[in-house]
Amino acid sequence: MKDLKSKNKTTGRREFISLISAAAAIGLVGAHGVKGASLTDHQTGINGQPEPAMPMINLGPHRISRLICGSNPILGYSYLGPHTDTHMKEYFTTEQTVEFLLKCERAGITAHQCSSRQEYLSPLQDRGSRMKFICLHQDREKIMETIGNVRPIAMVHHGGVTDRLFAAGNSGIVHDYVKAVKDAGLLAGVSAHNPDVIKQIADAGWEVDFFMTCFYYLTRKMDTPELTAALPVGSYTFFKDDPAAMTRVIRQVKQPCLAFKILGAGRQCSDQKKVRSAFQYAFENIKPTDGVIVGMFPWFFDEVTANSTYAREVGQLT
Repeated sequence: MKDLKSKNKTTGRREFISLISAAAAIGLVGAHGVKGASLTDHQTGINGQPEPAMPMINLGPHRISRLICGSNPILGYSYLGPHTDTHMKEYFTTEQTVEFLLKCERAGITAHQCSSRQEYLSPLQDRGSRMKFICLHQDREKIMETIGNVRPIAMVHHGGVTDRLFAAGNSGIVHDYVKAVKDAGLLAGVSAHNPDVIKQIADAGWEVDFFMTCFYYLTRKMDTPELTAALPVGSYTFFKDDPAAMTRVIRQVKQPCLAFKILGAGRQCSDQKKVRSAFQYAFENIKPTDGVIVGMFPWFFDEVTANSTYAREVGQLT
């Protein structure tokens, strides 16, 4: 995808106004307390004071940033409909993805939740990146192949698949996946959107190293009047009380949890004050040993700097 300056040369006045309006909506114009430059640990901050270090957590033997870069925008999963999906896929070319992740690393983000899609991982490492990969996956038969290609520190059973298997009474498939990852010598995680699935695994005492926990129960059956009354965006409906339900479970389980969709896939991003509030809510309602996974689409606005700033401001361990 062309950069904003090039795009403006080829768009008409109406399209240009539309682009600027969208940019203002997500914070490019009048962003609250955020500048465009990247940040590194202990760099001078926006008020001329030393910037606090990026908060860190332990994941097994690994020390990683408490803010982790997600992969959904890179893969074209916007949860906002096909138009936004297409924009994301066009933007995140292999070259652009490598530059994006290097910028994340310069901002103090040291881990990336990726998929088994690998075309940008080797070029990223060729550029000297030391980013740690947490691979979301589901095929037990391809664990060793994926480890060889991706070289992750951990593998996590895919959340949507986890929820469906538990609902169908096939939780053993997920358990077998966890065991196979552990046998391969990696950290093993389980992702889920349904908080009850996380609770069931914890109560059963599975040897899971960590969980990925969605703030929104997107895989629930929409078969009751009070649920179907909501107006979905695209194929998904986000309910405002879901984060409270998941964070209750997060605080109960002993394993580290990596919370994702803390911004509601863009639904909490009408302005930067709201984005910062969402970060604050997340960090105040998860354990000190937990982190957050945030996908970013920095087409109009420097989301990397903004999000890393919020993580530094409100994610410090107390």
